[in-house]
Amino acid sequence: MLIPPLMTTSPSLATDLVPLAAPAPWLSERAPVSIIILTHNEQADLPACLAAVGWSDDVHVLDSGSTDQTEAIARAHGARVWLNPFVSFGQQRNFALDELALRHEWVLFLDADEVATPAFARAVRTAVATAPAEVAGYYCCWKMMLEGRWLRRCDNFPKWQFRLLRRSRARFTDFGHGQKEGEVQGRIDYLPEPYLHFGFSKGWTHWLARHNRYSSLEAAARLHQRPPLRDVLSAHASRRNPALKSWLSRLPGWPLLRFVQTYVASGGFLEGIPGFIYCTNMAYYEFLIQIKMREIGLRAASPPHSTGGPA
Repeated sequence: MLIPPLMTTSPSLATDLVPLAAPAPWLSERAPVSIIILTHNEQADLPACLAAVGWSDDVHVLDSGSTDQTEAIARAHGARVWLNPFVSFGQQRNFALDELALRHEWVLFLDADEVATPAFARAVRTAVATAPAEVAGYYCCWKMMLEGRWLRRCDNFPKWQFRLLRRSRARFTDFGHGQKEGEVQGRIDYLPEPYLHFGFSKGWTHWLARHNRYSSLEAAARLHQRPPLRDVLSAHASRRNPALKSWLSRLPGWPLLRFVQTYVASGGFLEGIPGFIYCTNMAYYEFLIQIKMREIGLRAASPPHSTGGPA
């Protein structure tokens, strides 16, 4: 269900919206970009995310049924609030592109635990102002932050996601627990300036519970949505990395290899205790995916249980 912003208080959207904050001093003009933030119970992270996007005059929060102060916080920052039940990340992003009253052709997707830096905002502004007609969008990358530290080595920076796009030229498709680009009319380029990702801000209990759910989706995807083997050699990380994970997760000892790759080979040990914690938990996440892949395989191979008596 789509609920226009503040519909409970007035049928007039324009008169009820709180004006967005003035453009930040580091960006004198607003960028012609609509920003969409997907939320569910994000009262802790959302204020920082919204405070960093004053350079856009069109900020939307697409909520999936929060029971905390997420909607109130979004409205207090002048964002337009919409509601749609969550099915998947790909479906939710496509819903946003199709149904929200967006002012601009260019759209930037952010999560509530992500913060646009001044440099990232400038890069977005330059990208949309200079993009050739054949460019449908941009892959963006992030700095993974833990305990105030950028985990550049542990997180194998840069990692790419399709986040900045012309809304009439691109769609998303579900992949694993997340999404990737689907049908795209045109070329996708890369925006090398990163934003900040505070993926552990809610604590490890929340992270572990969430990734337990994610691992079930990832296991099914790696078994049934396996990318072609040729993608392992792709020059594009957005295609190469999912393919590598899908094939490597079949190797015995892959979770241990994942730890060695990030903590030892990539130099994660140089990032102190946060680096060790991160690498250990990512290896555990791969372990969950691997044993759930095995579980799916065993269930598929086992005969149905007999429920009747002797024939």
